Amino acid sequence: MAKGNKGFGASLTAGLGEEAEFEVTAPADSIMASRSDALTRLAAGKVVTDRTEFVDPTRCRPWRMHNRDLDHLNEESCRDLIDAFLSAKKQRIPAVVRRLRGDPKFDYEIIAGVRRWWTVGWLREHHHPEFEYLVTVQQLADEEAFRVSDIENRARKDISDWERAREYSQALQEFYDGHQSQMAEHLNISRSWLSRLLDVARLPPEVVVAFADTHDVTVRIARDLKPLTNDARMLETMAEEAQAIVAERASGAGIAVGAAVAKRLIGATTRPKTAGRKSGPEEIRNEAGKVMLTVTRTRGGGITVKVHPKAVVDKAEVIAAFANLL
Repeated sequence: MAKGNKGFGASLTAGLGEEAEFEVTAPADSIMASRSDALTRLAAGKVVTDRTEFVDPTRCRPWRMHNRDLDHLNEESCRDLIDAFLSAKKQRIPAVVRRLRGDPKFDYEIIAGVRRWWTVGWLREHHHPEFEYLVTVQQLADEEAFRVSDIENRARKDISDWERAREYSQALQEFYDGHQSQMAEHLNISRSWLSRLLDVARLPPEVVVAFADTHDVTVRIARDLKPLTNDARMLETMAEEAQAIVAERASGAGIAVGAAVAKRLIGATTRPKTAGRKSGPEEIRNEAGKVMLTVTRTRGGGITVKVHPKAVVDKAEVIAAFANLL
C-alpha cells in the first residue's frame, strides 16, 4: 500500500511547490524528492502542460479541507509571493484544482494553492488586473485530494502546526475511520509523528484560549501541555490561568508570545493553592471599618486567625466571619 501511495503522490505532484524548505520532521523524503525533480523539469521546459491553464481566480473557491487559515492570509504573510509574481509578471507554479459541476458561482475547487489564489486576487485588486490564476486540473476523490494537498504543503514552514493538526484531525475521522496507523501508512509518515501532530488539535479549548494566536500552539507546546490536561485538577488550574491571561490581554497588559503563555500555564499547576492571593495577612473588618480579624494562610493550606478584641462589637459578626473563612 505504501509503495502504491508513493507512486500516486509522485504522479500528482509533478510541477507543484513554491520555494519550499523541507523540515526534518517531514518524513516523506522520497515524495519530496520527486517534487524537487518535477520543479527541475518544469524549469527546463520538459513538463507537458496540456492540463495547465490560466483561469479567473474569482471563479475558484478553496476546498473545504484546505489547510490554510484564511484569516491569516494578508499582504504581510503573502509578501514573498506578491514580490515573486510581480518580478516574474505571472504565477509560474500551478495550483491543483478540480472542476466543479452544478455550481453557478464557481468553476474550480482549490486542492492545493490557496495562498497563490489569494495573492493573485490581491494583485488584481491592487492595480494589476492582468494577473490570472495558473492551475492544473485534476480528477480527484476526496481522500486523494487530501493526500495531494498534504504532499504539496507538508514541508511548508508558513503553515502552522495548528492549521496542519486541525486538517489531519478532520481527515482522520472522515477518511480513515479514526485509525491513526492506517492514516500514517497512506500518507507515508511515521505513526509517532502523526500522533504528536494530532495532540495539537486535541488540546482542550479552555487551554487554547490562552494563546493570542492559535498559530502559536506548536507541536512542542502541545507535547508539554498534553500530560497535564489528562489530570482533571491540573486542567482546571490551567483553565483558570488561561482566563486570567485572557483578561490581562484584554486590558493591554497580557503576554503574547506562545512559549511564554505555555510556561505560565504549566507554572500554574506547580504553584501552591494560595498563589494569586495578595501577599501578607488578610484583614477582615467590621461594619465600622476596623480590623476585626487577621488571617494568615500557611503553605500547607491551613490558616491562622488572630482576633482583635477591641474591634469586636457584635459576637455574631465574628462568628459569621469565621463561617465564611471555613
